[in-house]
Order: sequence, then structure tokens, then C-alpha cells
Amino acid sequence: MAVFDFSKIPDAGTEPVCTYELFYSNEHEMTPDKPVVVIDNEHKKWDSQSEGMFTNPVKKTSFEFETSTGVWSADIKEVDARFVSLLQWLGENHIKVRLDGVNNERGYCVYGISEIALGGGSKLSAEDGFLQYMIQRLLASNAPSEAELSHEIIEDCDAMKLTSLQSITDFINCAGRTLPDNIRVWASRNLAVARSNEVTPAERRHAQRALSIMMNVQWKNNFFESIDPVEARRILDEELYGMESVKQRIIETIIQINRTHTLPAYGILLIGPAGTGKSQIAYAVAKILKLPWTTLDMSSINDPEQLTGSSRIYSNAKPGMIMEAFSHAGESNLVFIINELDKANSGKGSANPSDVLLTLLDNLGFTDNYMECMIPTSGVYPIATANVKADISAPLLSRFAVIELPDYTEDEKKIIFSKFALPKVIDKMGLRHDEVQVTESGLEQIMIMHRCKSGIRDLEQVAEHMAANALYRIEVEGLERVVYDGNEVIKLLEG
Repeated sequence: MAVFDFSKIPDAGTEPVCTYELFYSNEHEMTPDKPVVVIDNEHKKWDSQSEGMFTNPVKKTSFEFETSTGVWSADIKEVDARFVSLLQWLGENHIKVRLDGVNNERGYCVYGISEIALGGGSKLSAEDGFLQYMIQRLLASNAPSEAELSHEIIEDCDAMKLTSLQSITDFINCAGRTLPDNIRVWASRNLAVARSNEVTPAERRHAQRALSIMMNVQWKNNFFESIDPVEARRILDEELYGMESVKQRIIETIIQINRTHTLPAYGILLIGPAGTGKSQIAYAVAKILKLPWTTLDMSSINDPEQLTGSSRIYSNAKPGMIMEAFSHAGESNLVFIINELDKANSGKGSANPSDVLLTLLDNLGFTDNYMECMIPTSGVYPIATANVKADISAPLLSRFAVIELPDYTEDEKKIIFSKFALPKVIDKMGLRHDEVQVTESGLEQIMIMHRCKSGIRDLEQVAEHMAANALYRIEVEGLERVVYDGNEVIKLLEG
């Protein structure tokens, strides 16, 4: 858990101490029995209404009580996980508050927090309104998971963005040769533009924005750690049923990375009918590689400028989607998932979006019109999906290792429906598995009705429809369970 540092003053001689423990509550109101904060009262009992501030003297998480006999500090013992960030905000902004609480064996249990003026008087309703609004929003929310809270320190670091010219300058000076040479030279030139009084305000603004984007990306080398092939296979089995040849090709790629510690020269192109799990495989590979990923949907991109960005000569200029992907990922090693690659030739006018992709896929560097700098792409791993191989241009096709996904057989579809799709929806709707049953004739009828359709997307929709119908009949008609045979399936899907 994070240790609050409200003063923001570093003290090298003092180690921070976290005094509180988190508890996870989904209660929608605060009462003496359902507090949001518990404060230590071992040495002194606190008034039912007490005033003070959240502080951290000697870097301990505490509350500073202002009483008639002076100022007393008490450690915070427990905090509702939903209120951690709010208490931090109150402390960092030195906001004086009034606590409503009771003393018991657990401690001083706080069930009310309101903002007050520094003089001790009541604040105007508008001034306290934001705090009360936030409290009600937090009470209406569910407790965050422990996994989400474990990323708190990482999120705090992510919030430290280089935006001011001073912070950017300090970073460039400290980073030195750790930056790629071309980016270091580019940064020096743009820094001069951002500081110059001889250019227009728009040029200075664009230069500073470009510097902020570029310096906030961690430009890594292209060395990749070894990947456990057993764990990779487990992830693939979770995401995809059958298709052993496809999984084998992916595992072979993983083994190659383990041997060379670099990405393969070619990305992966997954070609197959709709609904066969191409996107799921792409996301699974990104998970296996432990890299951030971004998605480019080529069916919605009809102008190369969407990918390459616009020139700074325009006041509303901005980087392209490829550069924004680096910015959002925060690093140069990432997976580009390119959906609908067979739609990449449908650009408007003389320019073609697929020409931009060729530059990215060559891994020799990519130049964004807004950034005006060649970006290293050796750490980019492209994974593309497509339905029709014939619609992909030969130059694009030559940049990929092609993996063709066959459609599922009828036997595989039966297993996927009965063992995966339907149980997943049943669990999602809160039903018991014995409340929804499909007989062999019912399963056979589903297959007959969807025999001409590729993939399993339609079967997933049937599972959703069937579970929703069963839930309705159980709740409204009072049935204990619903059994779908062939006739019931026909009645449900054709009714």
C-alpha cells in the first residue's frame, strides 16, 4: 500500500511508515457500525464531532485533531479501500474537515466527513458540495480488487508526465546517450523551437507537445527475455479450442524468440472465416509476450493521415494513430494488432493506407508527420487478421508469416457450445448449471440450424438467447429447470 506524503517534502533520514490496513466494503451508506475510516483512540477518546486535517507527521498516515487542549495526532488504523484516494486528496490539499465518529474497541470509527472553513465555521454548501458528491459516488461504487490496488504505485509513477519545458530539459540532460541518437538530436532542435521568441505561439505549442509525447515514451532496445513455452501453451488453450496446427506455429515463434532474444523478422497474419477466434489469438500472443498492445482497425481507416499524423503547419495538427499508440503504451516495444487487413486497400483518393503499413512492417523506422522524426520500430510486433487472403496486396502479404485458420468442424462446435459458450453465459447470468439443460437432440438441432455459418459467433448468441429465455421462465413461470430438446430449440430460435 502507498504511504501518503501530503507535504511532498522529501526527508532522506525518515523511512515512510504505513499505519493503516485496507478493508473491502460494498456498503452504500456510512453508519457507526459501517465506518469508512478507523482512527487510533488508545491514548485519547475523541469527540463525536472532531475537527482537523489528514496529515503525515514523521511520514505516518494520521489525522491531526484540533481540540480545546491543543493539537493531537493519531494514526489511521483502517481505511475503506474505496476512500484511499479521497483521503490522499484531502491531505495533499490541506483541507480542514469535521469528522463524525464514535469510540469503541475497534477505534474511533468515522461515519461522516464534511469540509469546514479554516476558522472553524461551516462552509457554504457549494464549497462542501464537491466533497459530499465524491463521498456519495464512492459509496455507490464497489470495492476495488486487491490486484487493482497493487498497481497504485505504478499509477502514481505514470502520473509523473514530462509536460513543462523545465522538466523536459532536465530529462534530456539526464538521459543523455540513453536516448536513441536521432531522437536526442531531434529533441535538442525542438527544445530550441519551444523556447524561441522568433516563431509563432502555435509553433512553440506544437514543439512542446511533440517533446512531451516523445520524452514520455520509454525507448527500449530490442532484447526480449525468454518466454515459458508451457505457460504460453496454457494461455493459448484457455483462449482457443482445438486448432493444434495454429498453436504449434505460435509456440514455434516463441521458441525462436527464446533462442535469439529478438522478435522474428515477420509478423503473424491470421486468415480465416469470421468468428474463428483470430482476434482472440492476437490478444493471447500479446499476453504471452507480456507487451502492451494497440489495435488498428483498417476497415475504419480510409486516409493515410490518420496513421501518419498531420503537419504542424495546421493549427489543429496532431500525431497519427501509430505515434499515439506508442504514447499510450509508454514504451517502444509493443504489439500492433491490425484487424481487417484485407480492407487496407480501400483508401480514398490517390493515397493508400496500406502504403503506410509497409513502412511500419519493414521495422526500419517510421516517420510521423507531426513528430517529424523517425521512430524506432524494431520492438514492434505486428499481428494482423483478415478474412480473405486474395484481397491482400502482394507487398503486404510478403511482410507476414501467414497462418490460415480453418473453420471449426461440427463436432468441435458441439463441444465449444456445450462445454464453453453455454456454461460461460449461465455463470454470467447467475444461473445454476442444472437449471439449463440441452439434450443431444437439442444440440443436434442447433448445429443443423447453423450448419452454413462459419465460426462460433452465432453459437455464442444462441447460448445467450437460450440462457436468457431459461432465466425468464424460471423467474416468471416458476419452473425449477428448463430442458431444451430439438422441438424446444426450434420453438425458441424460429419463434
